[in-house]
Amino acid sequence: MTDENRLREDIASIGRSLHERGLSPGSSGNISARLDDGWLLTPTNACLGSLDPADIAKLSWDGRHLSGKPASKEAFLHRAMYEGSGDSGAIVHLHCTHSAAVSCLDCLDASSCLPPLTPYFVMRVGRLPLIPYHRPGDPRLGDAIRGLAGKHSAVLLANHGPVVAGKNLEAAAYAIEELEETAKLYLLLRQQPVRLLDDEQIEELRQTFGARW
Repeated sequence: MTDENRLREDIASIGRSLHERGLSPGSSGNISARLDDGWLLTPTNACLGSLDPADIAKLSWDGRHLSGKPASKEAFLHRAMYEGSGDSGAIVHLHCTHSAAVSCLDCLDASSCLPPLTPYFVMRVGRLPLIPYHRPGDPRLGDAIRGLAGKHSAVLLANHGPVVAGKNLEAAAYAIEELEETAKLYLLLRQQPVRLLDDEQIEELRQTFGARW
């Protein structure tokens, strides 16, 4: 099996897992991964729970469609994230419930939408900046993401959902799951006094695990 075919299989497998656990309802969400000669992206209007590996679109870096079905209309979103962060190997974008709910809240800290509740959020996601609302498919969203991707591995699209990059497909999937769990904790604890990680604890995570915060 070629590296490309293996990656197609991995995208389908991860998509199915995310869908079965309710993280990608309907035909929402998309997954991409970098190749030596381009990149793969889930098709437009595709359910992540029933992806055919052969249908996953292959694109060149100049936007040409090389194989598979037509790519997601949010291809520009993924491409902007790759361009802003040269070491990203995969990107996952979901409309998962708790993260999407946080994205709809007013008065969020636009530089960091979720606080440092757990060490795993700090390590796997880091600061989560808010991207102002753009309609789905608006190419200006790409410009907004490109400006932040070099400094952050994840962003939250206002009234939409999260976009998370990782060194590989598994890392990106794990990170977006961690983000969703942290969003759930945040909503559960909103009316309660909360003990956040302090600066010293976060610095220890930076020094020990290379956390970006």
